[in-house]
Amino acid sequence: MIRPADANETVTALRYVLEHKNGPVAFVLTRQAVPVIDRVKYSSHEGLTKGAYVLADSGAPPELILMASGSEVQLAIGAYEQLSKESVAVRVVSVPSFELFEQQSAQYKESVLPVEVERRIAIEAGATLCWYKYVGLKGKMIGIDTFGISAPSKHLFEHFGLTVNNVLKTATELLKG
Repeated sequence: MIRPADANETVTALRYVLEHKNGPVAFVLTRQAVPVIDRVKYSSHEGLTKGAYVLADSGAPPELILMASGSEVQLAIGAYEQLSKESVAVRVVSVPSFELFEQQSAQYKESVLPVEVERRIAIEAGATLCWYKYVGLKGKMIGIDTFGISAPSKHLFEHFGLTVNNVLKTATELLKG
């Protein structure tokens, strides 16, 4: 399964799947109008082929890691930009494919998600169960673990806390704790 964050990740995912024909792949795409991530400002979309990659890093060893896939990467970027202005050392990790990430070496996984950084937030517009392995016991998840609500996406995202403001609030709680 691959859940790209923008058009560039989608093209990279398609190219990867066409070159590596080792089984079926599901693409999970969004109906939302997702902007193309500025790859001059943020890292290359080619990291998608490893399943997860550092999209943004404040330069210092991170105090906090924000992880997301698909359209929620935009929320992580929004929170990153605000927290960086407040001099918080933050890393954003785009995780388009858990399966591809699990195929990487332990060294690569550690370079993306350093074990010593326990303050982590996963942002998922769906069930959060798949994130527990990466968030750890001291991290937080923002997601949708219920079923049956129907409304325009903006209302649903607000209802479930899938907003930059809620990511910032959750980050502040983690950093204080």
